[in-house]
Amino acid sequence: MFHVVIPARYAASRFPGKPLAMIGGRPMIQWVWERARASGAASVVIATDDERIRSVAADFGADCAMTASTHASGTDRIAEVVRLRAWIGDDIVVNVQGDEPQIEPQLIDELAESLRLRPAIAIATAVAPVLSLAEFLDPNCVKAVRADDGRALYFSRAPVPWPRDGLDAGQPARYEGAWRHIGIYAYRVSSLLQFAAWPPGRLELTEKLEQLRALERGMSIHLVTLRNAPPAGVDTPADLERIRALQIGRSGRA
Repeated sequence: MFHVVIPARYAASRFPGKPLAMIGGRPMIQWVWERARASGAASVVIATDDERIRSVAADFGADCAMTASTHASGTDRIAEVVRLRAWIGDDIVVNVQGDEPQIEPQLIDELAESLRLRPAIAIATAVAPVLSLAEFLDPNCVKAVRADDGRALYFSRAPVPWPRDGLDAGQPARYEGAWRHIGIYAYRVSSLLQFAAWPPGRLELTEKLEQLRALERGMSIHLVTLRNAPPAGVDTPADLERIRALQIGRSGRA
């Protein structure tokens, strides 16, 4: 059994009100919720600190949990939901971001199942192949280094693994075999609560990557490998317009 929690914050600095942005006549958070509901999750909960999001979620029938406004991350918000719902330590909870209206239900299922099949693993997440040199060099594209058995060895904004014998003027000229991290996570409830109780570690503070806190403390992370990266989420108003255009194309309506 697994649960999905969708953290949804109204006061995002880059795009305030993003969860309620309309796409094809429905708020973005509803698209995400419907995708999560199409997975095999036993429950899907929207976790927010804003009454506007709670009210809209209630209108379309979602289970919504009001959480504190002081959380530093979506992971902390999900941990509060886990405590409120008293889910047991062996339960699995999948963190689906509230700005992923095109998330595939099959990916949610695959991530939860990969964790269920590996009792010694605390967290599962996903990776897809890096597709270009520009992507490999982009610090906004988080790279993952993967062991042969699927365990995560490291995550970085830097181009890793560094191709020492494939440089041009001191810069990487190739990227074959590099993995891009996809930001969806499945946690065992016990591991999530432990993770949320730890302060940020040195590596996390350096790279600004929360998952490094788990590696630095010795938690094992399994990487589900995808053939292709899933559709991109909505970070900016320009991303929203791209998603709206796709929806218009599918529906045939302006």
